[in-house]
Formats: sequence, C-alpha cells, structure tokens
Amino acid sequence: MNSIKNTFTIKDLENVSGVKAHTIRIWEKRYGLLSPERTDTNIRYYSSENLQKLLNVVLLNTNNHKISKIAEMSNETIIVKARELAFKVAVNDEAINSFKLSMFQFDKVLFNNTYNKLLNKKTFREIFKDVFIPFLGHIGLLWQTDTLLPAHEHFISNLIAQKIQISTERLEYSVINSETTYVLFLPENEIHELGLMYLNYELVLRGNSTIYLGQSLPLSNLDYFFESDTKICFITSLTVQPYDDKIVSYFQEINNIIKGTEHKLIAVGGKTLKVKEIDFEADISLHPSVVSLLKTL
Repeated sequence: MNSIKNTFTIKDLENVSGVKAHTIRIWEKRYGLLSPERTDTNIRYYSSENLQKLLNVVLLNTNNHKISKIAEMSNETIIVKARELAFKVAVNDEAINSFKLSMFQFDKVLFNNTYNKLLNKKTFREIFKDVFIPFLGHIGLLWQTDTLLPAHEHFISNLIAQKIQISTERLEYSVINSETTYVLFLPENEIHELGLMYLNYELVLRGNSTIYLGQSLPLSNLDYFFESDTKICFITSLTVQPYDDKIVSYFQEINNIIKGTEHKLIAVGGKTLKVKEIDFEADISLHPSVVSLLKTL
C-alpha cells in the first residue's frame, strides 16, 4: 500500500469533493473541521484522513446537517452518521459521493451497500447511465488533475466490473438476432474496459450474439474471424490507446483489414474525433461516447 497517495493539496480536496477551496478554508478556520499540516517550505497539505472526513462532511451537509452541528461531532460520529446516510439515501449525487468515499477508503462494504440501495430504486441500466457514467467521468477529471492514483482507480473499477459481469450473467442467453456476431475488444495496451463491458451487456440484453475478447488485443488476431460465414461487427473502445500520433495509422490498418468484406467496425471514445474527417473504404462508424452509440442501437 506504499504507492497509495496519502497527501493532498487544497485543490485536490476541491476537485474530489466539489467544495470550493475558499469554503474549505472557512470550515477549517471557523469550525476546525480539518487539520492541515505544512511542509518545510510552509505549503499546506492534507492527509487522506482529512480527505475522507471532508467527503463525509459534504455528504452530511448536503442532506440537511448544518456545518456548525457537524463540527460538534466527534470524528467517529461523523463517520458513522455519514455511512448510515450513504446506506439510506444512495440516489444519484449522494451515491456518487458514497462511491468516491468508498474509493478513497478502499471500502468494499460501503460500495456494495450503496449499490444495493440503488438497486431498490433503479434498474441496472439506470444505475450505469445515471450514476456510474457520471462517476467514471469524474474519475477521469481526477486523473487529469493528478488527484487519483492507480490503486484507487483499480479498486473501484474492479468493483464496477463485477456488477456488470453479474448483470450480464443474469440475462437469458437466448440469441434472437443471429445475422451478426459482435466481437468486442480493446487496442493493444488499453486496459480501460468498463465501457466495452457495458456495451456487451446491452448487446446481450437485445438478444445479440457476442464474443467478448477484452483488453489489449493485437489487430492481427481479427483475421481469425474472417473464416466464419457470419457477418462480424467489431467493436472497440479507445480511452488511452493508441496514442494520438498513432491513431490515424491504427484506423488505416483496420480499414485495410476490413475493406472488401461484409464486416464492419464500430469505434467508441473521444479519440475517434481525431479521425472523424477520414473517408474510410471499409464500413467504419465512430462514436465519441458509449452513450452516443447506445442511442443508435
């Protein structure tokens, strides 16, 4: 656990909690809610305990607990009340805050209880679209601001992946649409597969035949599927890979593989915007997000 980030700037706290740095300083000075330390050069920094406490305080405050009253509570009471509230409420913004809290505290129990509460009010599809997608978007922003470590993202991503897998397994595998087989894969060295996993769920839900290949697949492996008489629709999702200087050549290689066949490719992710002006010979469609693709299915 030595690689886990355990010190944060006030900007980190603002990015994670959504509370402005100015407000955090007021809570700190007026109510003593947080206790920052200082470096040798007099720069303030906050511990992981400070971050966790702030997330708990925000959860209580957004659910009608006054800051002045929260400040009177012991740290243990704040933790207990916030956890109880997270289990009880668990709708959209509150659930997202609970998931953030579970991520930074590596708290699987909090994650599962929050998710189960959501299931009492929403379908799995609603949870993914209303809660997980905004939550994952926020994780992306935390990556950009260097607030999040791989340990945090891996922990929460694995928990979400488990929920997608369980929900997919619960579907009845009765193939209604047999004309096309969907083959889902990620580019080489790409490991961010939650969006692709969810697309697999949506396709199975619709009675489609799918082959899920997952992470880091060399394009040469696609040749195997050309021996089938079935029409293939390849689906890939690009988050980090290929790098921007390789993205055009990557799609040109796909174009050369697929052109002249009845097969097609659907690519999802912000990186598709880098090649949207290219006129492909093959049947290649581009979608900037999972949500935009789902609207066409």
